[in-house]
Amino acid sequence: MLNINLPKDVNSAPQAAQPLLQAVEKKIGFAPNLYRLISNSPAALEGTLSLTEALGKGALDAKTREGIALAVANVNGCNYCNAAHTAIAGMLKLDANEIAANRKGRSSDPKAEAAVAFARKVAISRADVTSSDVQAVRDAGFSDAELVEIVAHVALNTLTNYVNEVFGTPIDFPEVEPAGRAA
Repeated sequence: MLNINLPKDVNSAPQAAQPLLQAVEKKIGFAPNLYRLISNSPAALEGTLSLTEALGKGALDAKTREGIALAVANVNGCNYCNAAHTAIAGMLKLDANEIAANRKGRSSDPKAEAAVAFARKVAISRADVTSSDVQAVRDAGFSDAELVEIVAHVALNTLTNYVNEVFGTPIDFPEVEPAGRAA
């Protein structure tokens, strides 16, 4: 149930948000409902897109970033992000087993599993993790920069999950079966 204005296209969005949405369209071929919905606040859209772009240039590889996004979407029960990140993971050539594992905070790659499991724990515990939890990720080969980025990705994905869940963003990606909310 959509309970906020969803601009039907880029030209229906607030004027200040239109160039941002045009850049998204140019980059990925369309302006997803999430970004059009967030465009109700051009400042929120700019912040979301800026953090997404900055983290995309960070130390974590794209597959690990998608694994984190899938884990967090399933912790938060966000069907929109689960669908979107499943589609993106598929474009990155992650297979169905890896995507299913990522949704549960797992991975077939031991290093990626450390990151995805840690991200899931951060999301579930609302950042109440131990120094041993952090050390386990470090022991898997992650740098301090990557540790910070894992937490930043949890925060970014939680932001988009919450926007979608609060406002009922219609899913404009192929729908998928969620792994279920984390307990």
